[in-house]
Amino acid sequence: MLFAMKILPSLRCLALATLAAAPVLSALGADSKPLHVLFFNKSSGFEHSVIKLKEDGSTYAGGILKGLAAKNNLEITETKDGTIFTSPDLKKFDVFLFYTTGDLTKDNKDGKGMGAEGKTALLDAIKGGKGLIALHCGSDTFHGGGARKPNSEDNEKVDPYIAMLGGEFITHGSQQPAKIVVVDPKFPGFESAGADFSFPEEWYALKNFAPDLHVIAVQDGADMKGNMYQRPPFPETWARKEGKGRVFYSSMGHREDVWTNPIFQNALVGALNWTGGRVEADVTPNVDKVAPHAHEYPAPPPPKPKDGATPAK
Repeated sequence: MLFAMKILPSLRCLALATLAAAPVLSALGADSKPLHVLFFNKSSGFEHSVIKLKEDGSTYAGGILKGLAAKNNLEITETKDGTIFTSPDLKKFDVFLFYTTGDLTKDNKDGKGMGAEGKTALLDAIKGGKGLIALHCGSDTFHGGGARKPNSEDNEKVDPYIAMLGGEFITHGSQQPAKIVVVDPKFPGFESAGADFSFPEEWYALKNFAPDLHVIAVQDGADMKGNMYQRPPFPETWARKEGKGRVFYSSMGHREDVWTNPIFQNALVGALNWTGGRVEADVTPNVDKVAPHAHEYPAPPPPKPKDGATPAK
């Protein structure tokens, strides 16, 4: 069931503060027709706090989006009900915004699944010209198959959703700052992000990058704590085309204070405008140039010695 949210007084104040930092549509992006966005946040795995339902039926992330919508001519529909993907209503949406985990085809306590038909409808809609934005755990969705390898049959095991998205979650370490290097400052929403930025977040380690990614920002884990980050810089935010459709992903979005961060909000609005066809951007594949060693992963840490044993050298 779709639900309309009422913003609590505290969230209303937060939304007003958010609007002050939010970008305003340029003349190119301004359009009398609103952009219809489906914010789908079903959790079939770990449920993140920003999309946890409150007593009034609202979510933290939904409140932020409502604030951004008022200034950027967006119409936001938020739901955890996967049956929307087999509903005639699906065609009215311009962009699907995913903040999801796990196998979304199945029913669970967080809502009804989309079923195999709904998943096919989603993939077909993107190929047919709709937009998809996946944030943070959107890469921890429909994952767990094979790996992209040259001329390998294992590539067929990569889930079609992951293949469309262009990358896949591996794991994450403790929340900490990371150096995020902007390699395409001309992409909508990143014009004012600077050459690089850093703030505390639950940064992901990612894999299975599509060869046609247009990387917008890379993650440099050299100074991060955690073996999973000790690897060459790899894509953190990217865009790609899927048939006639447009796909955008960023690993940002775990923490509440990230949702109020102007860098994140500008990136999100820019992504909405691009995936919704309001603005154009050069998404020529560049992953081999800006992250040539993205497919190199750190060696696993040595096993912990048993009590009293001498660690292996």
